[in-house]
Amino acid sequence: MKILVTGGLGYIGSHTVTELHEAGHEMVILDNLSNSRIDVLKALESLCGKSIPFYEADILHKEALEHVFKAEAGIDGIIHFAAKKSVPESLLMPVTYYQNNITGLINIMEMIERHRIPFFVFSSSCTVYGEPESVPVTESTPTTRSISPYGNSKLWAEQMIEEFTQLTEGVKSVILRYFNPVGAHDSARIGELPRGIPGNLMPFITQTAAGWRDELKVFGQDYSTPDGTCIRDFIHVVDLARAHVMALEYAAKNDFRTEVFNVGTGNGHSVKEVVHAFENSTGVKLPHIYADRRPGDVEQIWADTTKVTSQLGWKPEYSLQDMTRTAWKWQKTLGSKKPE
Repeated sequence: MKILVTGGLGYIGSHTVTELHEAGHEMVILDNLSNSRIDVLKALESLCGKSIPFYEADILHKEALEHVFKAEAGIDGIIHFAAKKSVPESLLMPVTYYQNNITGLINIMEMIERHRIPFFVFSSSCTVYGEPESVPVTESTPTTRSISPYGNSKLWAEQMIEEFTQLTEGVKSVILRYFNPVGAHDSARIGELPRGIPGNLMPFITQTAAGWRDELKVFGQDYSTPDGTCIRDFIHVVDLARAHVMALEYAAKNDFRTEVFNVGTGNGHSVKEVVHAFENSTGVKLPHIYADRRPGDVEQIWADTTKVTSQLGWKPEYSLQDMTRTAWKWQKTLGSKKPE
């Protein structure tokens, strides 16, 4: 299949491009470079051994989207990553999140409708579950309004996609609710390198270990968890990328309108456990301090992966130690001086 990957030079998008290639699909990348770098394209072309069509464009600009679809005839599916994704940032910039994550999605749906794209895979999040009453969460766990604009944007997007798909003939949508992607490609050619201060745990860990940052702040040590720190379901980014490819192939072979899958390992690890796993797998001691709880953080959440395993045949292959090891291997390729 020929697949358009929005946000395809970003962290998860770039890894998904390599997995699409491995599975024999053709890729087209669209990215506005707001939280990614153009040199990722060279790395992807090197990993895939071929040139990859790339369009520097913003999903908020319908004319630019239309140009891509006219230039790239025969697109079979879209994997939609392009979105703002920081909970803390969304609390400071709510309108930006509504605009990018909702208006941008509407523009993508318009392209699906206009160009009759049959398959759509959407990058959602476990934030749609809010603070769950019990864990692990299944796909039938009630979704709820979030305490952050980011979380609400994902919830509203899911509702829009389900309705749009139901009302639009010939479209199948797969919504992947994923948990906390970490790690990097085994080649260390691509990995996570957010612009500015990271909003996620692992790049903060690796950047601190590399001397880019003085110390890691662990937000909160008084949660009702065994060691007092938040618990998350950390998943290796390559495992997550494989799930996107398998979701597309599932859509091509099965009769449904919209399917929702949790994509996690099914195991919860605390922030403190991740710090220790990093130190054990790399031999690097990590300077860290404890700070107050961060607004918007959920206490604990991890996935029930029964559905994604039984229907997609997907299982995670990487351990927590693999996640920390590959993240550090990637960080070491970046040098001692952090980029501007």
